[in-house]
Amino acid sequence: MEPDQVRVEASFWRKAEGGRVKCELCPRFCSVPEGKIGFCGVRANLGGKMYALSYGRLTAAAVDPIEKKPLFHFHPGSRVLSISTAGCTFACQFCQNFEISQRRKVDGGYTPPEDVVRMALRLGADGITGTYNEPTTQIEYLLDVMKEAHRKGLFTTWVSDGYITPEAVKELAPHLDAITVDFKGNGNEQFYRKYIYVPSPAPIFDAIRELQALKVHVEVTNLVVPVKEGSDEGDLRRMAEFVRDVQGEEASFHLLAFHPDYKMLDVPPTPREVLFRMYEVARKAGINYVYIGNIGDDRYETTFCPGCSAPLVVRHIFGVKKNVLKGNKCPYCGASVPIVI
Repeated sequence: MEPDQVRVEASFWRKAEGGRVKCELCPRFCSVPEGKIGFCGVRANLGGKMYALSYGRLTAAAVDPIEKKPLFHFHPGSRVLSISTAGCTFACQFCQNFEISQRRKVDGGYTPPEDVVRMALRLGADGITGTYNEPTTQIEYLLDVMKEAHRKGLFTTWVSDGYITPEAVKELAPHLDAITVDFKGNGNEQFYRKYIYVPSPAPIFDAIRELQALKVHVEVTNLVVPVKEGSDEGDLRRMAEFVRDVQGEEASFHLLAFHPDYKMLDVPPTPREVLFRMYEVARKAGINYVYIGNIGDDRYETTFCPGCSAPLVVRHIFGVKKNVLKGNKCPYCGASVPIVI
């Protein structure tokens, strides 16, 4: 089928006054006039209906280690086919994938969901991940891909900003095995307004609660940005306490170093000492499994036994160097480790 013949009506919208349509996929709730698109750049009002313009229009496809997502407690050492289209519910001024996430033109050929799954199987992937741009914007396509992936024995994951309505979460959850929810700037509201153009991160916390309740494996990451609004230790402590309260002792919490990109080239990388302080804050908040990414230090990417402190899964730059787990138990003391094998 040619690209101009593919027109898929979107989900999660309703008609509004004056020929507008109201999108109910993310908490922006865009009210879109006839012939226009929403903030994400890929959901359009055409003839009084909302259409998913990016359906099947891949912008990237590559096989990655699952540790790159980063999912550390879900099938360690496995590989996933990562796919993206265009568009995003955020406008991060530091986005490393801005060429596709902030693209406001949908083009390229059409790839049917079945072809994505065939590609994953041919390349030896264990699962399929919606990533690089915000997967929420392509939810109709990814749902079709994920259903087919499950039929063929593959697992499914997302890397998401978590800015998604409860109604969309409920439809997504039965078909999603794991998700990384990426906070930025320690979840500071001023940071979200100034650097991401999001009114409040509050809906992300709600989405995590809902995902957890619906038995999706959730790992929370937080990009520590070295600006006043994005590196407050009090904000980090409150986020860590939230993760602990929602996920308990099984929580896996990732702190990520910022690197300058896009429109924030003048902001330096996150100092290591700042990340180490944040690490201690999260540990003191009661999280047993805290990791630091983007600094290349194996110690802060290793899963240690909660019983005897032995290194169980040693990682290095998006890969597994050593995994001595027996099932999900420590081979030395028998303690259970909250990792999906």
